[in-house]
Amino acid sequence: MRCYACSKLSFKIICNTCRETLFKPTIRTQKSGTMDVISFYRYSTIESLLHTKHKPEGHRVYKALAEMTVAPFMKEFVENNDGDVYIVGIDEHTKSGYAHVSLLTRAMKMKNAIPQHASLLATNRVNYSGKSLQFRLSNPREFVYTGVEDVHAILVDDIITTGITLQEAQKVLMQHGVNVLFALTLANVEES
Repeated sequence: MRCYACSKLSFKIICNTCRETLFKPTIRTQKSGTMDVISFYRYSTIESLLHTKHKPEGHRVYKALAEMTVAPFMKEFVENNDGDVYIVGIDEHTKSGYAHVSLLTRAMKMKNAIPQHASLLATNRVNYSGKSLQFRLSNPREFVYTGVEDVHAILVDDIITTGITLQEAQKVLMQHGVNVLFALTLANVEES
C-alpha cells in the first residue's frame, strides 16, 4: 500500500512521516453560540483527506485521522476528569458502507467515555456543502435524539463551517437534559 499523501510505500494509509510533518494537529478553539468548538486542523490543510469520505479509501483515511486527533485528545480528557461523558456524533447516517463521523466517535471510546452511535440523526438530509448561511438557516437539520438523557456529552462532527449545525444539535440535546461540554471537529473552515 502507499501513503495517501506522499505515495511512498507504507503499511498505513497515512505514513508516519506525513503524520509528523504534514498532518500534525494544531488545536484551535472558537465559540459557536455558547459552546466551545475545538478543531484539530484548518480545512485547507486536510481538504483532500476530508473529501475521501465519499470514496472507498475514506474509511481508512478517517480512521487514521481519528487515531491522530480525537483518540489522544479523549485519552487526556478522561485522565483529567472524573465521571462518565457521552460521545454524540452528529448525523451518523451510513453512506458508502460506513458513517465517517462514527469512525471518530468510535475512536473516542474508552473508560468513562461512552459513544452514543446514531443517536442524533437529522430528519432533513439537505446538503449544506457550498451553501450560504441564509440557506442553512432556512433549512434546519431537524435533529431527533434517541440517546441517554440527563448526562454530560461531547458533540463530534468532521467540519465546522458556520456552526449552525452544532448549535442546532446542542439545542436538541439540551431539550433532553444533555449538558454539552464542548464540540470536537477535525477541521475548521474559518481561516482567520
